[in-house]
Amino acid sequence: MTSPRLAVLSATLAAFVAAGCSAVAEGPAERRAAAAEAAYPPTGQMVDVGGLRVHAHVEGRPRGTAQDLILIHGASGSTRDFTQGLSARLGREFRVIAFDRPGLGWSEDAGSAGLTPEGQARILAAAARELGVRRPVVVGHSYGGAVALAWALGAPQETGAVVVLAGATMPWPGGLGLWYALTASSFGQSTVLPFAAAFAPEGAAARAVAAIFAPEPVPAGYVEGVGAGLSLRRESLATNARQVNALRPALVAMSARYGTLDLPVEVVHGTKDRIVPVEIHAEPLAAALPRARLTLIEGAGHMPHHTRQDEVVAAIRRAAEAARR
Repeated sequence: MTSPRLAVLSATLAAFVAAGCSAVAEGPAERRAAAAEAAYPPTGQMVDVGGLRVHAHVEGRPRGTAQDLILIHGASGSTRDFTQGLSARLGREFRVIAFDRPGLGWSEDAGSAGLTPEGQARILAAAARELGVRRPVVVGHSYGGAVALAWALGAPQETGAVVVLAGATMPWPGGLGLWYALTASSFGQSTVLPFAAAFAPEGAAARAVAAIFAPEPVPAGYVEGVGAGLSLRRESLATNARQVNALRPALVAMSARYGTLDLPVEVVHGTKDRIVPVEIHAEPLAAALPRARLTLIEGAGHMPHHTRQDEVVAAIRRAAEAARR
């Protein structure tokens, strides 16, 4: 049994280590963040939601001439995951609005109000109303799939349809792995995150992206265009860690309400997705939803909106047609 004196000594030592780590990493982390922000500026406009700035990339057909289509990115992402081809392609048919989720990309952190998919959905839906969006088709990838469903659960009469791409939408067994276990603690946030932001090797982002795309190849130019440096800012790392660690409890509550969601939902998932396994997420989700259509893409991994774009666009078109009906 640890003595009270030893416990106090250990806590004090940990505090000194954390303070030292933070001080060593602060300068390099700030320089890296400034370089990333200069290299990857906002591509859209800032929308004010009760004093919170939300970044919205808007393109495609003019307002009032086509259906509104919302794109919501996954964990550690930004609008740039969609602006490398998909948003332009969809913009031929729709008015496309891609949002940075709160605390990521160029959207401001909403604190506890943006911790869960429900909170983020409320913020993004308010931003969409500011942009004149009406009954949109809401598309969410990975973590964004949970936000898209939360959007529909919160305002079913104001949502035309939902498309879930490789969505993390059901409670899963087990934990999240070492990274999220470390970054869930205050000690990890004061030591691990500053060091990651300051000293992560240049090739780390490329290796992480390759793991996310596996078993399919990463498209040429994706790593350079996605703006990984924005995700590696200390504040973005911390926000992402808090959101991901809070996701499973939120999904326990959300999934109990999926059966009430009486609107069209397209569920698209790769059979080789090991980031968000199909048997844990897409298949149970489709079974729980009254009006779901499940599309399993044989051999696809976690990024079908890049590697299997034709199938994804077809699902979005089906959702849009169902919403019009």
